[in-house]
Amino acid sequence: MEVNTSHWVDDQGSIPTPTGRTFLLDTNVLLHDADSLNAFEEHNIVLTVDVLEELDRFKRGNDERGRNARRVIRAIDSHRDGKPLSKGVDLPGGGKLYVFVKSFTDFLPKGMDKSQPDNRILAAACALVKAGAEVLFVTKDINARVKADALGIQAQDYLNRVVNFDELYTGWSEHEVPDETIDKFYKGEPVRIDVECCPNECVLLKAASNPKQSARGIFRADSGIIEPLQFGDSHPWGLTARNLQQHFALELLLRPDIQLVTMLGQAGTGKTLLALAAGLQLVAEEKRYRRIMVSRPIMPLGKDIGYLPGSKEEKLASWMQPVSDNLQYLVDPNLEHSGDKVQYLYDTGVVEAEAVTYIRGRSLPKLFIIIDEAQNLTPHEVKTVVSRAGEDAKVILTGDAYQIDNPYLDASSNGLTYVVERFKNEAIHGHITLAKSERSQLASLAATLL
Repeated sequence: MEVNTSHWVDDQGSIPTPTGRTFLLDTNVLLHDADSLNAFEEHNIVLTVDVLEELDRFKRGNDERGRNARRVIRAIDSHRDGKPLSKGVDLPGGGKLYVFVKSFTDFLPKGMDKSQPDNRILAAACALVKAGAEVLFVTKDINARVKADALGIQAQDYLNRVVNFDELYTGWSEHEVPDETIDKFYKGEPVRIDVECCPNECVLLKAASNPKQSARGIFRADSGIIEPLQFGDSHPWGLTARNLQQHFALELLLRPDIQLVTMLGQAGTGKTLLALAAGLQLVAEEKRYRRIMVSRPIMPLGKDIGYLPGSKEEKLASWMQPVSDNLQYLVDPNLEHSGDKVQYLYDTGVVEAEAVTYIRGRSLPKLFIIIDEAQNLTPHEVKTVVSRAGEDAKVILTGDAYQIDNPYLDASSNGLTYVVERFKNEAIHGHITLAKSERSQLASLAATLL
């Protein structure tokens, strides 16, 4: 698509006005996805100097936002190719990239704070709309979208790498089958059903004449049959599944051919406990993996308490306390001497705690890797973590899509649900959504009602 520009002039000079659809990007879009400049196909992209200055502030960070800021800055520089960004440079998809460094605050209505970067970015949108450009403001900041709407500017969330959470794959399905099928299943004969299933999808078969007569199985994509669960009734590290979905979860966690397991569920459904129990069984008892590596994103709930003193292990102790709580229950349900026993697991290397921040660059072969609270990771962060898995490693991602502490993620855009959607047709992946809270009646009601 050939993109032409005209020029318009106000009392501050002239700038080119893009023709065709133009996307004005907020900084948080670039920090969320460093490849977002390539996501708008043949359309134009406009950045303001405020975006560049915010990228400059973030580029010094050692976290994912810092790395994304540096990648975006390098990408912008690579597109210049000796041409001025202020007049538009070509993008691979056919559009143009513009960077405006002038101020447009005169286009803001009275009462809006001109010192706020978001408002100055919106001012550029107002100016472009007045000049006749077809502008759409893209931001992951809900409040910024509301303000844009109040100004008469089209605004939307960044929808790349977003899944439909309401239709997300649950990992299991229920099917009514003839009574003979149930009989064949229990005789060990191959069973096929006339429905589409994803690889490693767990299945509950119910007899047509008697729904109480049922069978639990798992779909094997290589053979196209439903086979009985091999590990659903196991008791890893003494733990017993309490409901149907937990039986399915144990099957996925203990199967050696499934290398990636994702588990979604509200608080108290047993995601972390099941993963740790399976890990202890496979590491300490069966020696199938070298050790358990447990990691959680450093994302506080509420106001952060600031920097913590001590070594890396001492700093991580507070963040990993939910994991330690589960380990204490597993090693000693009576919780009498559980603290010493959990410390022994760490001291002997059976369990290793690691911050997600420090996983980048590592190669992790033959490890049982648990990433807890993965709903607080971006799709790119999850990619970074999962791609660290070495030969004979297994990765478990757990989280609750309704409890997200990252201000720029939601149930449809977080890394955990993104992995579920992208991996659901892969033979090395298994997923289960846990629905029932088993922590306590109070916890179950809190998760449901609050």
